[in-house]
Amino acid sequence: MARIARAVFIDGNVHMSPPYRARYHHFALAVEILEEIAKGRIPADQVIHHHFRQRPQMGVRDRGVVAESVYGVLRSRRSLAWRMKVNESQWNYLVAGFLLDQGWAEREFVIKWLGGGGAAAALDRLKCNLATAPLAVRANLPDALAERLLPVYGEQGLLALMQAMNQPAPVDLRVNLLKTDRATLQNMLDELGLPTEPTPYAPHGLRRHDRRPLFNLPAFKDGLFELQDEASQLIGHLLDPKPGERVLDLCAGAGGKTLQLGALMQSKGQLWATDISAHRLDKLTPRMRRAGLSNVRPLPIAGMSDTHLKRAKGTFDRILIDAPCSGTGTWRRNPDLKWRPLDLDALNRTQFELLEGSMRLLKPGGRIVYATCSILPEENERIVEQCLVRHPEFSLLPAAEILATQGIDVPVQGAWLRLDPARHGTDGFFAAVLERPV
Repeated sequence: MARIARAVFIDGNVHMSPPYRARYHHFALAVEILEEIAKGRIPADQVIHHHFRQRPQMGVRDRGVVAESVYGVLRSRRSLAWRMKVNESQWNYLVAGFLLDQGWAEREFVIKWLGGGGAAAALDRLKCNLATAPLAVRANLPDALAERLLPVYGEQGLLALMQAMNQPAPVDLRVNLLKTDRATLQNMLDELGLPTEPTPYAPHGLRRHDRRPLFNLPAFKDGLFELQDEASQLIGHLLDPKPGERVLDLCAGAGGKTLQLGALMQSKGQLWATDISAHRLDKLTPRMRRAGLSNVRPLPIAGMSDTHLKRAKGTFDRILIDAPCSGTGTWRRNPDLKWRPLDLDALNRTQFELLEGSMRLLKPGGRIVYATCSILPEENERIVEQCLVRHPEFSLLPAAEILATQGIDVPVQGAWLRLDPARHGTDGFFAAVLERPV
């Protein structure tokens, strides 16, 4: 059997250290998990953790090998299948091909596990060159998504983007300025043997490439930091809420951005955190307490026609819309999303309704930030442009200029904020800033 590195699984990535032997149950469990992911709409990380909970005796090293095999296949599904000339749902072959590519298993071992037959020929084909493969195969994308993205990025840009999307994401922290500062927290983590570096753009961010969990640290339990991707942090700086203002985080979910907005407001003023999922909002309350925030009001709503929002018409200084979207910008963390059905029409209707409805809630002179973790123009520029046609009184503000006033220099083109892992090292994010006239 081949020897592979020890693996620690955290959030779909593996941290490798001393040698470890591949075993048959790694293959079998990875295939079982992939089959389950392909059948439904449960996110890959939830499926993986469910299987691990069912196997409490399974060690960290074994979990790491299985998890990385699952995520590796999800990232490179099309190119593996094309090279081996097998069906894209032949998970046993795809897992075998991935492990051979990584050098984590020997050929004879894999052939024996696959049961012979055409296994040897399929594995031999792994050596073929992808240069002649269709663009969607080289990009490891479904045809429909490749067709949508090609006019936006061009062939070389799309391949560079997808290469970056197929790399594990780093861990970004956001320092809670209500309790500490970036330099103090960085020194604290350094002393614990957990080195960090400042994020390139977000002024309150720290980045880690070691993915050991931090949730048991006293610094986390005391609310000194939260996990938040750098792109997400920049969205809060675009809204730039001030202490004492009345602010709405419309699609707050579990409140990651809410916590940042509250800190930027120095816990002064009113910050509504609304969502149609009361269950998701329930997670915000303990996080607020840990962060030391007292100005946040979690509020479940029934949609844009909710009575609470109707009564608040024209009262908010700033509104953040982190709109429901395809999640195409999060493929580094959630590669399974590439292969799930996508109802863009339904998403677009919701996105337009949220943005147009928010316009009614804004004070004269107020600011809306419309944001998605999507790289598809249909969810981003198109939604904003449609709303501006209906409401020409609103102005589109240059995102880069707003960030520059806070000392943040992000290379972007045009008025929008478009971020992606190939150019910025962040998740894929989009944001537009709209202002209502006084």
